[in-house]
Amino acid sequence: MRCLVIEDEADTARYVCNGLEEAGHTITLVCDGVNGLHLAANERWDAIILDRMLPGGVDGLSIVSTIRDLGKTTPVLILSALASLDERVRGLRGGGDDYLTKPFAFSELLARVEALLRRATTGEDNRELSVADLRLDLRTRRAERAGKPIALQPREFRLLEYLVRHRGQVVTRTMLLESVWDYYFDPQTNVIDVQISRLRRKIDRDFTPQLLHTVRGIGYMIAGDA
Repeated sequence: MRCLVIEDEADTARYVCNGLEEAGHTITLVCDGVNGLHLAANERWDAIILDRMLPGGVDGLSIVSTIRDLGKTTPVLILSALASLDERVRGLRGGGDDYLTKPFAFSELLARVEALLRRATTGEDNRELSVADLRLDLRTRRAERAGKPIALQPREFRLLEYLVRHRGQVVTRTMLLESVWDYYFDPQTNVIDVQISRLRRKIDRDFTPQLLHTVRGIGYMIAGDA
């Protein structure tokens, strides 16, 4: 794995880089936001690990937001001392694929990075998913319905991909939180409802029939039939 680590705390950077190198990965370390953004945007990485708060006028959320706007789907693990639920949700909604709070055990960081890499490579042989006239291209991470492109954020694409892989099946909020976010949030959180609402507007508002269904009291389902 070729990994970019963007971290300004010397001890944390040493801890992460040494551990990843011992695990057999190739690491490039950057200690400020400006150079981190340049490398993240202009080179290919298998994964990026970045701190939320960085010197240089560019913070971690700005970096991940910028590379997502550029269409890059590189898995990003955000590191932060900001541990509240609102901050974690903000990081994930901002384009991060996972969020790990400081202090952390290296074994957990490595497990999370490996999980991100598995997700990025799962299903490479199955390069397209579909339901009715909705198509997902897993290579380019693009979606279209009735031949019209649908602009999706990385998290939205992952959520839609999970639903389509389970088309015709009801999936619960807990299933989505654990599989799409890798977090064990309170199932009553509105994170899922917000994302589902945004996704529904994009894939159903201008098309028929409706594909994304709410199963009251249980969860959600993608299906071509009502």
